[in-house]
Amino acid sequence: MSTAEIHRQITADEIAHTFEEEATPKVDLGIYAFEDWVALAIFWVMALAVFLQFFTRYVLNDSYAWTEEIATYCLIGVVFIGASMCVRLSRHIQVDLIYRYLPHLVARTLSTVIDLIRIAFFGYAIKLVWVYIQIIGDESMTTINLPKDYVYYAVLAGFVLMFARSVQVALQHLRQGYSILERPGAYDGFEG
Repeated sequence: MSTAEIHRQITADEIAHTFEEEATPKVDLGIYAFEDWVALAIFWVMALAVFLQFFTRYVLNDSYAWTEEIATYCLIGVVFIGASMCVRLSRHIQVDLIYRYLPHLVARTLSTVIDLIRIAFFGYAIKLVWVYIQIIGDESMTTINLPKDYVYYAVLAGFVLMFARSVQVALQHLRQGYSILERPGAYDGFEG
């Protein structure tokens, strides 16, 4: 048995066709919604604040104190506004094991009740955050002379978006006749 390599002569046309065969897929930005882009923008502001904090602390040996506070408040915005993306895509943590063993009508009813509870929860959270803003919204930040209500309004916007998206998801579940709890494979792409 020979271990010598065997090379076949390839023409220039064959080489040129190898580049034509692999077409790159087009990027679809249509799957992203308003809150995705807002969360991404806030994330990059946070990333820049963290980089500036790192740079000033470890390279210049003179840390800017305000960068940590700005990064913290940006993280709050990313969490609450980004959570509405999770509501829209039904990506929050959920337990769907019991739905496998329930009859269809019971599972459908329970899933609808869960949708209504989620809508009520986000509606109540909107009310609580609004009351909180009215009580202490005019306090100023620790290191920067800006009011904290910007942060609280970002949280309020996140809950308003989560409320709106939970209503959309509930209507989608009613139209299609099932939810991710009942048929998780339909949402993950494992079901036809």
